[in-house]
Amino acid sequence: METRTDDFYPTRLERPAAPITRIDPIIHSQGKDRTNGPLSEAELAMYERDGFLVFNNFLDKETIRRFQDDLEAYENDDSILRSEGTITETGKQEIRSVFGIHELSSRFDKLTRNPEILGMVHQLLGSDAYIHQSRINFKPGFHGKGFDWHSDFETWHAEDGMPRMRAVSFSIALTDNTPFNGPLMLIPGSHKTFIPCVGRTPEDNYQSSLKKQELGVPSDKDLKKMADQHGIKAPTGPAGSLIIFECNTLHASNANMSPWPRSNLFFVYNSVENQLTAPFCGNKLRPDFLSNRTNTSALAPVAKDELQRTG
Repeated sequence: METRTDDFYPTRLERPAAPITRIDPIIHSQGKDRTNGPLSEAELAMYERDGFLVFNNFLDKETIRRFQDDLEAYENDDSILRSEGTITETGKQEIRSVFGIHELSSRFDKLTRNPEILGMVHQLLGSDAYIHQSRINFKPGFHGKGFDWHSDFETWHAEDGMPRMRAVSFSIALTDNTPFNGPLMLIPGSHKTFIPCVGRTPEDNYQSSLKKQELGVPSDKDLKKMADQHGIKAPTGPAGSLIIFECNTLHASNANMSPWPRSNLFFVYNSVENQLTAPFCGNKLRPDFLSNRTNTSALAPVAKDELQRTG
């Protein structure tokens, strides 16, 4: 497969290739802009080192309760179940993810424009940002399937045309994250290396990959090398906890074999200076609910009094 001349991170190749040392900054803001925000210098240094940050109890219990009510309503809404942006478990009608949630829910939309969150985003990305993708992930007790090891940037680069590593993901737990219900696992420090993946991308790959990802997954050899070098972390915490992770951080989660569900809000900010181009894998564009190309203007923060309304 030929690669574009402007492709700094070639992937989906015909044969294995050596890992690529990251050429993009991890924190894009500089000088006063770097320190002008909610994140302390110690937190910025930790993000730079590990590729993620964890904040327990970021959202209060009442706010989480309202989102949990929304979650239950979506599970019982036939129109949501039939929506193209709703991904079900393989062979079942159990919901795995509902995409484009910031356009379905005014409450979620306000959360993405929370001034404290946008302050963090500006510090990390060094610019204004827009929502590249949003979703609610469901992982019910006993039957919730896992997510294979991957770098989000690898997929967004290959299948969406995201040119550079200038995006950040926010994951807020709607249920307690325990060691037993399939919490997010991350390889600290993996964001500093891009691992090219092997395999040509079929058209409409998302229709199967969102149920079980088989392309865009690093080889066992590369994953073992990264894990041996850096270890694996699986942050746990109560509902309302926030995990921020860099777009190239390798992450995964196990199946949930416990009786307790695990669900989370997930939203991705991309810099307005990192607009999507044609997919680097050469395929047609994915749907807007996966890679937003329509509303890419800078997000405006919500006023505090509006943020406190239930929506």
